Amino acid sequence: MSDIAIRVEGLSKQYFIGKQQERYVALRDVLTRALSTPFRRAASLLRGHAYGAAELHEEIWALKDVSFEVKRGEVVGIIGRNGAGKSTLLKILSRITDPTEGYADVYGRVGALLEVGTGFHPELTGRENVYLNGSILGMKRHEIKQKFDEMVAFAEVEKFIDTPVKHYSSGMQVRLAFAVAAHLEPEILVVDEVLAVGDAAFQKKCLGKMGDVTKEGRTVLFVSHNMPSIQSLCQRVVLLQKGVLRMDGFPEHVVSHYLSEGVDTELAEVDLTEHIGRARFKEHALRRAWFLNADDMRTNVIGMGDSLKICFEFQCSRKIVNPGFGFVIEDHQGKILFSLNNYVVDTGETYPRDAQKGIACAEFPHIPLAPGLYFVTLSFVEDNKEWIDRIERAVAFHVEPADVYGSGKIFEHSNGSFFVLGSVHFHSEGKAV
Repeated sequence: MSDIAIRVEGLSKQYFIGKQQERYVALRDVLTRALSTPFRRAASLLRGHAYGAAELHEEIWALKDVSFEVKRGEVVGIIGRNGAGKSTLLKILSRITDPTEGYADVYGRVGALLEVGTGFHPELTGRENVYLNGSILGMKRHEIKQKFDEMVAFAEVEKFIDTPVKHYSSGMQVRLAFAVAAHLEPEILVVDEVLAVGDAAFQKKCLGKMGDVTKEGRTVLFVSHNMPSIQSLCQRVVLLQKGVLRMDGFPEHVVSHYLSEGVDTELAEVDLTEHIGRARFKEHALRRAWFLNADDMRTNVIGMGDSLKICFEFQCSRKIVNPGFGFVIEDHQGKILFSLNNYVVDTGETYPRDAQKGIACAEFPHIPLAPGLYFVTLSFVEDNKEWIDRIERAVAFHVEPADVYGSGKIFEHSNGSFFVLGSVHFHSEGKAV
């Protein structure tokens, strides 16, 4: 028996943007359309509109010539920015959609957790939906019956299991849906970002369940934007970029490359107008960002314990009420270390009730970080609830080693991610402390 669970060869998927599906039409419709088209085109142009926008189409390759293999029992992470082709790949492997070119051979029963909650009917009870959803996911009725109590206990909805799910909160629905999907026993499990749902406690529970699945020796393909989860669960990581496979290797190497993608780690000032890390919000308000040291010099290289100021310039199409400015610091593996925003920090300053443009800065008198490369995610919100603009890993800075304890010894990264000022004392036995 071959040890290959998944073989992908020259896989490509093409979509057309703006092209409408053809419907059945009678001969008279075709003749009428042919006669009226020139007049409709002229009228549209006279009104200043481009004619036939729906008829125009653009070819988009969601995947292009992707090839790789996955061995049985291997846990492979798939990462990439939004639009990289991750979900398209999983849908092809799950036989939800067909490739345009190439092929994907899957050897074994597949369980897909692509959209948690698919198959839930609001008028049915939780119990009925467990059986319905389990069937959709490929479970036999006797399997569902055998694991029913375990699923319900995992979702923590015992009291409401015979209540129609239309009365459930969104969190309850998510928990029950994941519980059903997580108790599948396929040979190959395909997971797409389901760990991003629910509250923090439930996410931790889901991660634990995923860990159990991987320990059972099943083959797993796991798509996530949570890099620590990718690194803790996966033995190997595949990086997709605009539909093309860019890297395939050890998690630490691939994740580090991915996080640095699109960020010039040597610049002290960065133009943010076309930054690839920008989230899909209406406003592209963040214009540029820069670092300042203790002497107000532009630099993105500081020593351990030195002062650092991170600033960004913003400009919006309207005035933003009660503006909020956020700064999140991540390490080179994507782990969030700490953050700062003006909603939680009381500096004694009086902020304007609204702002359309300006400069926001976060100042750290003593950066407590070990030597290494760090990224800053910038965000701009309105009234602490509505996102205006956000750029993940917008800029990067370096922390250099220093003798922070005055002992003549340099603090190394192997000593930890942070350093604290303190002292260590020794007393001989019997001597009072």
